[in-house]
Amino acid sequence: MLTIKTYSLAKMAFSRARTASSTLHKFLHPPIRHFNTTPLHSRISSTMMMNQMQTLDISSQIGSCMPLSMMRIGTLIHNIELRPGQGGKLVRAAGTSAKILTVPSTSTRFCEVKLPSGVKKLIDTKCRATVGQVSNPEHRKKKLRKAGQSRWLGRRPVVRGVAMNPVDHPHGGGEGRSKSSGRHGRTSLTPWGKPCKSGYKTGPLKRKK
Repeated sequence: MLTIKTYSLAKMAFSRARTASSTLHKFLHPPIRHFNTTPLHSRISSTMMMNQMQTLDISSQIGSCMPLSMMRIGTLIHNIELRPGQGGKLVRAAGTSAKILTVPSTSTRFCEVKLPSGVKKLIDTKCRATVGQVSNPEHRKKKLRKAGQSRWLGRRPVVRGVAMNPVDHPHGGGEGRSKSSGRHGRTSLTPWGKPCKSGYKTGPLKRKK
């Protein structure tokens, strides 16, 4: 009978012989390696091209100009046409953008667009627009340093009519902030003498039913 010590020695020798045989097999039969002969820059460029082709969607690329029928719902757009082929008319100020609210397609005639003012407008799907927002959104936060800077931009001063003399404006003259030009009961007039304000109806009259 084998003792416990003899059994452990035999087991250790067997494991060592097994390790040595596996090492010898790896040395005599090395693994075959397949080398890629394609240049590294070609492989990188082809990988980048494949990734771009997988994620390419013209209707979502910022700066793309196309008809509304080719865009998706929820897209931010600017420089919108009012009539096909007329050229951009809407949403052209700095930092502004509009949003498509309904699904545009070639089968529908009009598409609903929400303008920066909050007004919802129906626009022909054949009209073209540019994807994205107009640049320079910080433009509205800029403060003018003096009155002359406003004049440099071509903006002339605006004077209230009540601050003028009667010869300069129909609202001029009187004591204090009076629009009667010194004669009580006179209605407000435009610079061209047309009555305005004071409840004067200037719009078209409603049809009587």
